[in-house]
Order: sequence, then C-alpha cells, then structure tokens
Amino acid sequence: MKSIFPAVLLAFAAALPAHAEDKQPLRIGWVQAMANAPALIAEEKGYFQEEGLTVELKGFGDGPVIQQAVAGGEIDVAYIGAPPVYQWAARGLDAKIIAKVNYGQAALIARADGSIRSLSDLKGKKLAGVNRGSGMDVLLRGFVLKEAAGLNPDADLQLSQMPVGNMNAAIDTGVVDAAFSWEPFISQSVLRGTGRIVFDVNGALPGYPWYVVAAPAKTLKERPDDLVKLLRANAKAVAFLRKNPEEANRIIAQGFKLESVKAADGSIVPPEVIVAEARKRLGWSAEIEPSDRAFIQRLINYSVDLGILNKPLNVDDIIDDSFAAKAAAQR
Repeated sequence: MKSIFPAVLLAFAAALPAHAEDKQPLRIGWVQAMANAPALIAEEKGYFQEEGLTVELKGFGDGPVIQQAVAGGEIDVAYIGAPPVYQWAARGLDAKIIAKVNYGQAALIARADGSIRSLSDLKGKKLAGVNRGSGMDVLLRGFVLKEAAGLNPDADLQLSQMPVGNMNAAIDTGVVDAAFSWEPFISQSVLRGTGRIVFDVNGALPGYPWYVVAAPAKTLKERPDDLVKLLRANAKAVAFLRKNPEEANRIIAQGFKLESVKAADGSIVPPEVIVAEARKRLGWSAEIEPSDRAFIQRLINYSVDLGILNKPLNVDDIIDDSFAAKAAAQR
C-alpha cells in the first residue's frame, strides 16, 4: 500500500490544471529541535502568511528521516543540520543550503558528582552519543574526541549510541559516565543539579553553524519566488527571537511541550527558564558567513576521515546564497 499511495498522488497532481500547481503549499520539513526554533516561530507569529506564503510544516525526529522525505518528494524544503545536506550531495541528491538558521546547541555533559571534569577524563569511560554517521556523531568523533581531546574514539573509551532523550537518565543511573547531548536536554540536566557541562562546543567554536535551510534542485528550479518568501519569513523569526526573548521563550517552551524540573534545592524551575538557560549555548542567525562555510568544510573533512564520506567535497558546491540575497534586497 505504501508504494501505491505516492504513485496515486503523482497521478492526481499530473491531472490538475497548470495554475493549480501555483496554489500548492510549500511543504517544509523541520527537525524538531530547540535550535531550529525559527521554523516554529515563523509559523506561530504568522510570518509565512505575512510573506504571502502558504505552508505545510511537518516535524521530523532527525535529519536522515528528512533526507528520505526529500528524496521521495514528500517535502519541498527542509530546516535541517548541515551534515545531511553534504551527505545528500555525496550520494547524488542535488540540494543546496540557502540560509542559516542557528549557531550552537551541543555540549558534553557528565554527572555533577562524578570524576569527569575535562575531556581528558573521558579515557576509559562510557560515553553516550547518537547514531553513527549522523551530524552530531561527526561533531563528536571528528572534533570533540579526536581534535579537542586528542582521543581515539574507537580505542580510548566506550562509545555507545542511544536517543538523546534517554541520555540524562542514562547518566543519572550510571549506565554511562557522560553524554554528548543538545538543548534542551543539557539545560534540563544542569538545572536539576544532576549534570554538569564538561565541554561546550559553542564555547570552543563560538558561533558554529548547525541548522540550515536547504532545498532540492526541483524546488530551487520550480519555486524560487516561494523560497525567497520563506527566507524573508525566516529572517523575521530570527529577529523576533533576538529582540523578544521572553515571549520567544514562552513560545518555544509551549511548542516543545517542556515541563518544569525540580532543582537540587527542591525549587521548581519553569519551562521558560529552561529555554533561557539553553540560550547560553545557542542562538539564531540567518546569514551564512565565511566562518560558517569554513566550519561546514571542516565537518565534510571530518566525515571523509571517519569513512562516512567516500570522497571529499567542496562546501561552495552545496551553498547557494542567491535566494538569501534576493530576500535581503526585498526586506
């Protein structure tokens, strides 16, 4: 049944008159992560509508699932980590990064009362990470462990994979000694008093980019005006996040259904405070800077060294900033 349904949709779409295609909503897939909040803000504040854009916002758990949706023609554009985009290119899927979404979000955390206080203390310990080959895995093994810590990820410690939502409990119960996590899970652990930050990636690499807006060649060719509208809405969302932190924090807390946590002293920490704590390690920006290109190139190089990519790529081949330039000119 799964193989028949997309074919039926395609046949139906082909039968529509040409002008109906223009009325189709722009299908936006987004990884549901706090650092990707501009997608949520643009929807909640009506910025897509202000730009004359009808959208379908579809949430996904991670980049690989969005990759399948893009390849299958289920979405037109994605709010996604930069690594999946260059991985697409290596596999022959023509897609481009057209804007930035955020910077920061990741950190290595350990038990607050444990012995791990620096990266060097990880040797011989059990560390939780996410799936091998993912963008966060590249950042962990390529930068944090090999480059920053000088450790061999395959020999100097025991690295296991688990969902990020399970990592705090795994640390608390001693299943692992530390975890490479992201927001809001880092802040939840810190505010509960059970975890501490050992290594903040944004502290080591200030302003490093992570989530981006990316689109496949079909969308770039067939819906350029809609992409410009999307980037204007994205820029408005980024500006709102910066200028209205308290309201933005409430929207994020509600959008991600964050719950209060109990601190070590018994006090209750509300969801908005969790978001405010997370902002210490992440922020939002729409413009792709030269330093962003350099960092993404580093990720590409790490991926080659780790055997995730079988050939080197040039970052300039996966970035098209012409849509952002048009959006900026029209604001």
